[in-house]
Amino acid sequence: MAQRLRRSVLYMPASNARAVEKARALPCDAVILDLEDGVSADNKTEARGQMAAELARGGFGAREVVVRVNAIDSAWVADDLMAVVAHPPHAVLFPKVNSATDVEMAEYLMTKAGLPASVKLWAMIETPDGILNAASIGRAGRLVDCLVVGTNDLAKELGVPNTMDRASMVTALQMAVLGARAAGLSVIDGVYNALADADGYMAQCAQGKAFGFDGKTCIHPNQVEGANAAFGPSADEIEDAQKIIAAWEASDQSGVIQVDGVMVEELHVDAARRLLETAGV
Repeated sequence: MAQRLRRSVLYMPASNARAVEKARALPCDAVILDLEDGVSADNKTEARGQMAAELARGGFGAREVVVRVNAIDSAWVADDLMAVVAHPPHAVLFPKVNSATDVEMAEYLMTKAGLPASVKLWAMIETPDGILNAASIGRAGRLVDCLVVGTNDLAKELGVPNTMDRASMVTALQMAVLGARAAGLSVIDGVYNALADADGYMAQCAQGKAFGFDGKTCIHPNQVEGANAAFGPSADEIEDAQKIIAAWEASDQSGVIQVDGVMVEELHVDAARRLLETAGV
């Protein structure tokens, strides 16, 4: 089965009706209606009601709709989950997931609230424990569908600067990707905070793709197009994949062939087919 495109995953404060309305027309692959960091403690109840109204209204088209609830051990999470039951999103994103036990508790809370099994669980990996346990988190429970790296909190927990090149977090970022792949999941890179630094943003997107991330979380609509361009299959990649498949199908498919002087095996053909499926070609 082709993996769903998650090139651009846009955070929107659930309490900001104008921002959420704008998200309905943006070319992002997923929208996260945020009840956690994007909402102050005094506004949690209001944001929860606004979020429920936006889910009821719908109109997000093909975009995945995800609700980020408050932490598993918070005073707000049960009410957050109850608020999405009437009109369930595609997934619920839990922050600060540190272990498989946290996943089991999150699934218990989702079931207790009455959410259907079709609602998936996204887990934020943003602590040292979360990084070290990424694979076991991804394999835990029945509902985990995606890992999301929270680089701001991760940098804070590690006591390192969150620079554009993220040199001090390279190992952690690659471990998150390894954990996700070991569990057969997609994994989304963290946010880029410098909204005016378009060049830095695109450089970090390129870095994230090179590390193996499937997409990037965005904090402003202006970041969506760049993420789509960086993480989506490019025209050259699509052309190369089509060429590989055509050459393979024209051969006896018994071993190894050459395409433009490059050795190609069946595993490369499988990868080419997955790329075209993901691209919808």
